[in-house]
Amino acid sequence: MKDQKTATLTLPSANAGDERYGATPRQAVSAIDRRLARKMLEAAGRPAIALVLWNGEEIYDGSVPLMARAHISDRFAFFRLLRNPSLHFGDLYSAARIQIEGDLVDFLVATYRGMSDQQRGVLARLHKLVTPRPRANTLRGSRANIHHHYDIGNPFYELWLDRDYQQYTCAYFPDPTLTLEQAQAAKLEHVCRKLELKPGDSVAEAGCGWGGLARYMAKHHGVRVRAYNISHEQVAYARSRARAEGLTDRVEYVEDDYRNIAGEYDKFVSIGMLEHVGPGNYAGLGDVIHRVLKPNGRGLIHTIGRNKPELMNAWIEKRIFPGAYPPTLREMMEIFEPYGFSVLDVENLRLHYAETLRHWLKRYEENVSSVEAMFDRTFVRAWRLYLAGSIAAFLSGSLQLFQIVFARPLDNSLPFSRAHLYR
Repeated sequence: MKDQKTATLTLPSANAGDERYGATPRQAVSAIDRRLARKMLEAAGRPAIALVLWNGEEIYDGSVPLMARAHISDRFAFFRLLRNPSLHFGDLYSAARIQIEGDLVDFLVATYRGMSDQQRGVLARLHKLVTPRPRANTLRGSRANIHHHYDIGNPFYELWLDRDYQQYTCAYFPDPTLTLEQAQAAKLEHVCRKLELKPGDSVAEAGCGWGGLARYMAKHHGVRVRAYNISHEQVAYARSRARAEGLTDRVEYVEDDYRNIAGEYDKFVSIGMLEHVGPGNYAGLGDVIHRVLKPNGRGLIHTIGRNKPELMNAWIEKRIFPGAYPPTLREMMEIFEPYGFSVLDVENLRLHYAETLRHWLKRYEENVSSVEAMFDRTFVRAWRLYLAGSIAAFLSGSLQLFQIVFARPLDNSLPFSRAHLYR
């Protein structure tokens, strides 16, 4: 597979390939070890989990019914976890030096909720000190960051994303019984209705993924789309699908940065790209939109976000998603305010993303043997944790999913209701 080495995680290991609990020789547990383990649970908000130390001893608060156990293989792993849990838990889990007995998502939800309650005072300040800043999203830095995550091979993503549009963003479940394919198509239609697409419209898309939205808009709404993306693997896939579906006269995929969008368009849309832009570049993105959007144009930005400013989890930023930053609504206004854009609609689809991720994780687990054949066991565990942790982040309210619709301030051709979204 092309660029497979990009996805190999180099982690500290001790019998990392051994899946058994307590993979290292038994070591004595001291009174200090026990005290530190109790302090760790206290710092995590006393969740209903137990720490099982490397000699088999269990440390547990006991005030609530136990729901999961975290088995720690050795003292060195324990002290790494103490030093910076948000960074080192992921490495240690990936290397099988921490094992979770019980449901991984439930374990992470309990931990996230407990830690959220504790994010005040000294603990919050210490967390900020040890959390690295996201890698820069300059023109050059963005290419490196996107290559790290998206150019690890299309066959990997095809194992667990929807088969029709290869959407790696939140689906929309107006009916909870929908399949993943149906919910992703519903998301695309939801976006198109919010944009009020009309046949013949011209659309600029910033960050098009594997090109599914552009193809959907052209096929079902009769528009012309120019879609920009800096992932070579994704653009190659998108162009191939457009040729196969006979859409090359209506859809153009440009392998270039959003900052270089050229032309003038009736609509501007960006689905799942803002996380890669970074707050320092929001005014620049606003300038791009201001430059290309026609006077009566519409725009929509769909992004993972936060309720209050906070960096991405340190391990995810380092190992999985470099350069990522989920903004707050206030931070996003740096895109709109300098150019006087009017925000027309804000919708939060947080629980829809949790449901989307459940579908992804189920399909991922069904294809673990194929993933391991492509990469290795460490990669399998890392991405399992990434998907499960993302479910937990949305369920615990740590992450949000915002869709914002906007227009020029003097545009009075606005709908008087939301009927066009649900008819």
